[in-house]
Amino acid sequence: MEVIKTPIEGVVIIEPRLFNDGRGYFFESFSQRDFDQKVGTVRFVQDNESKSSYGVLRGLHFQKPPYAQSKLVRVVKGAVLDVAVDIRKSSPTFGQHVAVELTEDNHRQLFIPHGFAHGFSVLSDEVIFQYKCDNFYAPQSEGAIAWNDPALGIDWRIPADKVILSEKDKHHPLLKDAEWLFD
Repeated sequence: MEVIKTPIEGVVIIEPRLFNDGRGYFFESFSQRDFDQKVGTVRFVQDNESKSSYGVLRGLHFQKPPYAQSKLVRVVKGAVLDVAVDIRKSSPTFGQHVAVELTEDNHRQLFIPHGFAHGFSVLSDEVIFQYKCDNFYAPQSEGAIAWNDPALGIDWRIPADKVILSEKDKHHPLLKDAEWLFD
């Protein structure tokens, strides 16, 4: 696997080594040994999967400590624009984001450490999205910021009138108004 640094420390793109032949392809989607050596020691405890259609935007979500989560995300089918926003108040990159297109063809993964809000927009007709978490889901610890906060300047690559949100995701605060962020 190749690890590609992004402009924000700790957020990395992972490209697996792909083996193609006449039968199709094979790749190792995760190796704890390689991850520990090349990214850092993280113990993943939960895998999640979602299925969505074009225009669905999920985010920008995070869990507050002590239930904060690091995530390793990937697309099995389709394409998304995956976004990580730095919400660590003391960070020199606070409020900045990394956006990466993850597709079934590029097989890229994005590692998002604690201290980031995460979201994705579906660019294909349908997507199957998988992610590993290093902490269990804790509903009492949920946090979020508005997907369309103008201060973040995220181009979700979907026209605003085509964005499909959950009822919850329609009502998140702007980053400047968020009650709780990471120190």
